[in-house]
Amino acid sequence: MDELNHPSVPITTDDIPDELPILPIVDTNLFPKMVLPLVLIRKEAIDLIDDAMSGNRMLGLLLSKRSDIDSRHTADDLCRIGTVSVILKMSKMEDEKAQLLIQGLNRFKVVEYLKNRDYMHARISVLKSRNDDRNKENRALMTNIVEQYEKIVKLSPGLPVEMGQMVKTLQEPSALADMVASTINAPVNEKQKVLELTDVNRRLKKVTRLVNDQLDILEMGSKIQNQVREDMDKRQREYYLRRQLKAIKEELGETDLEAVEIREYRTLVRDNPMPEQAAKEATRELERLARMPPSSSEYVVSSTYLDWLTSLPWNEYAEDRLNIAEARKILDQDHYGLEKPKKRILEFLAVRKLKKDSKGPILCFAGPPGTGKTSLGKSIARALGREFVRIALGGVRDEAEIRGHRRTYVGAMPGRIIQQLRSAGKKNPVFMLDEIDKVSSSYHGDPSSALLEVLDPEQNSNFVDHYLDVPFDLSDVMFLTTANVLHTIPPPLRDRMEVLELTGYTEEEKLKIATRYIIPKQREANGINSGQIKITPGAVKQIISGYTRESGLRNLERQIGAVCRGVAAKIAEDQVENLTIGRKEISEYLGPIQNMPDLATRINAPGVAIGLAWTPVGGEVLFVEAVAMKGGKGLTLTGQLGDVMKESASTALSFIRSNADRLAVDDTFFDTHDIHIHVPEGSIPKDGPSAGVTMLAALASLIIKRKVKSRLAMTGEITLRGEVLPVGGIKDKVIAAHRAGIRSLILPLWNGKDMEDIPGHIKSTMTFFFTDKMEEVLNMALE
Repeated sequence: MDELNHPSVPITTDDIPDELPILPIVDTNLFPKMVLPLVLIRKEAIDLIDDAMSGNRMLGLLLSKRSDIDSRHTADDLCRIGTVSVILKMSKMEDEKAQLLIQGLNRFKVVEYLKNRDYMHARISVLKSRNDDRNKENRALMTNIVEQYEKIVKLSPGLPVEMGQMVKTLQEPSALADMVASTINAPVNEKQKVLELTDVNRRLKKVTRLVNDQLDILEMGSKIQNQVREDMDKRQREYYLRRQLKAIKEELGETDLEAVEIREYRTLVRDNPMPEQAAKEATRELERLARMPPSSSEYVVSSTYLDWLTSLPWNEYAEDRLNIAEARKILDQDHYGLEKPKKRILEFLAVRKLKKDSKGPILCFAGPPGTGKTSLGKSIARALGREFVRIALGGVRDEAEIRGHRRTYVGAMPGRIIQQLRSAGKKNPVFMLDEIDKVSSSYHGDPSSALLEVLDPEQNSNFVDHYLDVPFDLSDVMFLTTANVLHTIPPPLRDRMEVLELTGYTEEEKLKIATRYIIPKQREANGINSGQIKITPGAVKQIISGYTRESGLRNLERQIGAVCRGVAAKIAEDQVENLTIGRKEISEYLGPIQNMPDLATRINAPGVAIGLAWTPVGGEVLFVEAVAMKGGKGLTLTGQLGDVMKESASTALSFIRSNADRLAVDDTFFDTHDIHIHVPEGSIPKDGPSAGVTMLAALASLIIKRKVKSRLAMTGEITLRGEVLPVGGIKDKVIAAHRAGIRSLILPLWNGKDMEDIPGHIKSTMTFFFTDKMEEVLNMALE
């Protein structure tokens, strides 16, 4: 291939000759100062280039109105205005073609065509642009063109980014218009119109219109492209991704995993016999799952639901151990005392042995904390040979905790009843609902209402959890509940339960329980054996009376644990090998005695009486103090007393005033004295009617000036008619009185029936007086 290069020299308008060879061009334009590559295939065109190269290398380029490259063009086919150009580079190829690189110099107009050559040749006149650099409109048009052109460059992948930077450097309006018109994607005839304009202002306006049109087209195309990309059909994308996933799995040898999962569920549904309704729901959900793509969010929801359905113990039972003697032995091993609950459990076993399909009872163990309610449930499960499950209801406010959430909710799951049954793996566990008296309602619903169906043996055979949405038979479950108080349990719920009260322990019972259960447990917990520590019975009694004052055993266990830890520390430091802990050594580990040894000795003046109160943590001894001062019929009550207790004080005072003659009370006493009644431990709220007789005795003692007998306590509700009414919690109150050193008790006559619950050793060491008359209370109480 031959190649000819010529050094480019500056060419001015004066250097352009009057006559030039004319080269027609098709479907393209060349603007002044722009460069255009051309390929020539016609012989006359190549001859034209040869002559030009042998001379000044100049020629005129005119746009042909025809688009036929191979045909011969005539003067009528060509536009009258074109561009004077100079050949920068020419090379001839072996197939008689020529390649050119041409640069535009200036606009020209054909004056006339000459006929003395084989190719087109014409006389021309050079056109000069009419330009005004100081024209503000021209500068504004230039600024707008540059801004719009930069946007076009960003949207056009065919234009290099450098073009946008280069247009900023052009200060000549004519050159800017020519360059922008040359590079944008506009129709050739529109570009020709720009080329024919010699007025620069009109040329800038024309280029502005072309630029705006081009930008609108590009922006619209970009918008359409984005919409098409965003609106791509989701199923097509999923299909594409699924095909890719399938190909990946085939490469990894993990084909047909979805089918494997479906087959596993089918096997589980077939091998796990369910009730008809549950089996139908499982089959329907399985068919739905088989049609779902694994990538769907519903797939996880559906598979989780099937997991629950197929993992529940629909027909898995634990075989009851119906050996009454063995069950009695287990219960006695685990718990000392608690005769009523043990008797009721053995009765249940006996009925179950005689009648296999008997409904289980709903037992409620009610009593102070630490009396063994929860641990008794574990012993019952062990005696029956059943699984034991427990849920704590304290603070539960949402009904869904019991019944579950519907599957439409995100993260839905069954309620605690179904969850614990799956954990147990059996359909007939011993199920303990702990702290049922602590359940409260909120805007999420009332959990106690949901428990109505659970705890009804006649209804719970068709219990429906919201998540499962199919019935589950709970009639084989043995439900146990625990509570500290009963009055906070809604009456309909309490009516469904058989209440067994676990009262507080006496000192003798605590001593035996500590010796048999607590001390061995704490020895093991602290890593010491029976040969390394011995706690004498006297030391245990010292802990019970001097460091604990409770109905239950938790604080006693903590104190014994503290002693064991102290001994373990000495053994670990090699100070001793073994220790015997007696009464004198207790203070070394537990500090000074915390409780007053004998509360009964606090009565030493008229106006003071000892009452008995019941609290959720057991019985308590209550002091009532009364004083009189000069004044006029005023009654002051202090000590954080509730309304009922205040009313009892007013009732007692009214009774004494109305019966002043019979009680030998001076009538003028009430006109000249104010009375102040105080119940110590004023930071603790107190309420209830059972302190009525105590307030009566304290007021009568004050007014008549006769002291209440020592070591005497009393309880009972009073009326204005002079009657003493029965009260509750008698066993806990009697135990509290015995613990405080009381030796005589005044109780309502109707409460005589409760004496059968009092331990024999307490009844043998205390004297009990029963009455239903307030006057008799005063005769018994006052010295």
